[in-house]
Amino acid sequence: MLEAEVTYLPTTAYPFHLHAKRYWVPAFERNASDPDALTLLFFHATSFHKETWVPTIERLFDLAASEDCPVKIREAWCLDCPNHGRSASMNANALLQPEYHLNFSCERYAQAIHQFLSATPYHAPKIDFKKRNLVGIGHSLGGVAVTFLQDLQPTYPFSSLILIEPLLSPAGGHHLHKLRELLVKGAYERRDVWPDRAAALEAVKSRERVKKWHPAVVESFVQYGIVEHPGARYLEGRYPGVTLACTREQEAAMYRDPDGATKPIATLNRLCRTLPGGAHLILGGVADFVPKRVHKAIREGRSWASVNVIQKSGHLMVQEVPDELAQSVLNALRNGQARRRRGGEARGGAAKSRL
Repeated sequence: MLEAEVTYLPTTAYPFHLHAKRYWVPAFERNASDPDALTLLFFHATSFHKETWVPTIERLFDLAASEDCPVKIREAWCLDCPNHGRSASMNANALLQPEYHLNFSCERYAQAIHQFLSATPYHAPKIDFKKRNLVGIGHSLGGVAVTFLQDLQPTYPFSSLILIEPLLSPAGGHHLHKLRELLVKGAYERRDVWPDRAAALEAVKSRERVKKWHPAVVESFVQYGIVEHPGARYLEGRYPGVTLACTREQEAAMYRDPDGATKPIATLNRLCRTLPGGAHLILGGVADFVPKRVHKAIREGRSWASVNVIQKSGHLMVQEVPDELAQSVLNALRNGQARRRRGGEARGGAAKSRL
């Protein structure tokens, strides 16, 4: 798989650097002039980074490149939330400003996506995403953000959305109150400093929850989710260690977002009715984060094009089962393509599958 990275500089209208990566394989280059070929946009969960998607994308590309696969992909893009991954280091000073310090919501990730779609990258040609056949794929925070995105002006036409364990609660934010408290506690209490990356890798691998992660995801986290410690920049009294790219304080602030779980619901309901390729839901069969009643509420009351449940995984399926997730994503893409070719269909008959 090939990749290229691009950086978007702050502007007078938008204060943050953005860092994105494009992924493709040579076999997809034949789709470059095909208006039906898909441009996939991937958005990550809180505390992670854009490269956490790579194992899923690699497997998805392998599946899509087979001769019998009807889904045509042009390329995929992944974008950091501005206080995560590579972008967080670039935005360290901006994130200390009162307007953004400990006040970075799901909606701000949506604003970052909109800026990415609208702006011209530094030392790279601008892409007219309005002419692309866009599919938004978001995990947890990313699923909320890509839903928020659909109401930002000017709008960008998406053919489909694939929401993976989205942190949305149609029945009210109070159903996530206990989870929010646990996540904030975990953010503040987690270790965030190590003497070097080797020590960080061993420490991260020893965590019980991380033992379920795919090995490539663990290595990716240590490479991209951990950055040089600010103490390394001093000439005297230098500390040459490493720390989390998304600080504990920024992570906790995102969990406190009062509106992220509920504000986009009306938009989601509309998208389920109107997207040409439909809105697709992928959930984990293990209720290790999101309560079952929240899963039930998100599944019901709206016209999903498809609902897939990956039985052996929980909320962090991007990290735990990238191969199985790639198959579920491909199933959703195939379903969406069929719906677009039929010009849509009567709403309410979601395809359901369990892996």
